[in-house]
Formats: sequence, C-alpha cells, structure tokens
Amino acid sequence: MRRLGLLVLVAALAGAVTSAAARPRGPEGASGRAGRASDPVVAAVGDIACDPSSASFNGGAGTATACAQLATSNLVVGQSLAAVLALGDDQYGCGGYSAFLQSYDSSWGRVKSITHPVPGNHEYQSSGGTDCDPGGTARGYFSYFGAAAGDPSRGYYSFQVGAWHLIALNSNCVNIGGCGTGSPEETWLRADLKAHGSLCTLAYWHHPRFTSGVVGDDSDVSAFWQDLYKAGADVVLNGHAHGYERFAPQAPNQSPDAKRGIREFVVGTGGEDFHPFTTTKPLSQARQDAAFGVLLLTLNPGSYDWQFSATPAGSYSDSGTTSCH
Repeated sequence: MRRLGLLVLVAALAGAVTSAAARPRGPEGASGRAGRASDPVVAAVGDIACDPSSASFNGGAGTATACAQLATSNLVVGQSLAAVLALGDDQYGCGGYSAFLQSYDSSWGRVKSITHPVPGNHEYQSSGGTDCDPGGTARGYFSYFGAAAGDPSRGYYSFQVGAWHLIALNSNCVNIGGCGTGSPEETWLRADLKAHGSLCTLAYWHHPRFTSGVVGDDSDVSAFWQDLYKAGADVVLNGHAHGYERFAPQAPNQSPDAKRGIREFVVGTGGEDFHPFTTTKPLSQARQDAAFGVLLLTLNPGSYDWQFSATPAGSYSDSGTTSCH
C-alpha cells in the first residue's frame, strides 16, 4: 500500500509539471506572483493575412518571409484560448470581403468565434487589393467579423476576460470623427474607464503611440494614452509596425514609470511581411523583425504573464511577468 501511495503521488506531481509547462509562463518578475492553471490566456497579433493575389500567397501556405498567416494561425488553433485579439491590418491589401474569405478565413478564421478584432489602415484602404471598398468604410472588415467588430460607424468596444477589462479602440481617426480629446471615441473611452474600475486593464488598437519601427510614432492616439494612464491601465497592444517590440512601463511623455506606467507591446508579426527597425526608443526592452509569431498573455488576477511564441521557421522568444497597478 505504501508503494502504491508513492506511485500515485509521483504521478500527480508529474501531471502538475506537465500542466504548468503547457502554460505561457515566463520567469517571475518583480511581483513574484504565480498564475493559476485556470487563469485565461489570450493571443494577440496584427498585420496578418496577405492578399490572395500576392505573388507570395502560394495557395495560402506563404513563404519564409511573407504571407505566413497559416503558420501563425497554427500556433493558436486548438489551444483553449479565452480570446484572440486581432490588432488590425488583419487582411491585406485593402481588407476586401472576398480577400477575407480567401486568405484570413482559411487560416485565422479557424478561431473566428473567439476573435475580438480592431481595424487597421488597410481595412479602410480603398484600392490596392482584392474586392476593395471605394468608399473607404472598412465594409469588408465589418461584414466579415459582424457583431464582434462593434458598431461599423465606431469600431470600438470593451469586454471582460476573467478579472481583466479589455478595451478595443479604433485608431483610424480620420474615418471615425477623430481620436483627440473631446472626440466621440475619446469621450466614450473616458466613460468606459470610469464605469469599469477593474484592478487590471488592457487596451489595444492598431497604430502604436511608440515604436522603434520604420512606421514611426503615432501622436494621433496621444489622448488614448493620457486617459489610460490616468485610469491606471496596465497594458497596451498595437500592430502596424511589422515586427515585435516590448517597452518598459512608461508615462504618456515616454518617461519611465515603474509605479503607474503602461507597458506597450507592438505585435505586427502575424504573417504579412517584415519591416526594419530604425531608431531604437529609450524604453524599448526587446525587439525583433525576423520571426513571425503571436503574443500569449496569461491574465492572472492582479498580474499578467507574457510569452512571444514564434512559428517553427523562427527562433525568437521573449517572456516575463508583471503585477497590475
């Protein structure tokens, strides 16, 4: 009986190790907190599916440096995720509905039921791809995602995942009446933050306020950062720059702020192609422009774990843990 009990104990410990290893855990950060196995995991990435007319489309399989939407989607399919956050430019070159069906749907469409998207500039583009919308209203994007994309006249909304409040914003400011202080979206954001006083808050949109990428910083979303910082938000996710970059927690003026600063991740590695980095920003802690992949975030009560997961063709990794404010 003693030997049988020992075997049962060993088996239980082995199962616990296996379960922990399957989670996107990084090394413990300053918080020293460990998440629970039941805490929700979300995947985030933007700049995803190339146009089906692209020379690199290759029947949807893509190449080593372009059109890798199938390879990146394979990282998340069947992974019991709580949500997928599509960070914009989900479908190139103009986000046409037919292009969505031919390219995005056959890859990332496999997790459409749990996807919470935001639009990028290519969704509003009126030329340069399959089935473009001459009106520049992101018609293909809103038709494909339906209610999950929010009101087509706005494209922003919020929702809960576990203990976290998530806010999806539309950074295509000229298309929706602006993003500055007093604009309809910024006014909505302030009201949403006031109504949801969660301990942990994550916001995401397409154009990054800060990036070392060639696309440069986007000052049009400055008011978003000001509002989120005042409300004590923890994480901002963006795409647009075709690479991966992680910043230290920072204030809206780009100064370090370990106590109340927002950590920004730029995850433009969904498969379209790569952009080079130019001038490295002072608070940029990690960056790469050679491996496609997705960011996995474990949303623990009071903290979050991050892990960049690369496709088999890549070899980059980045992970860690941080407490909420």
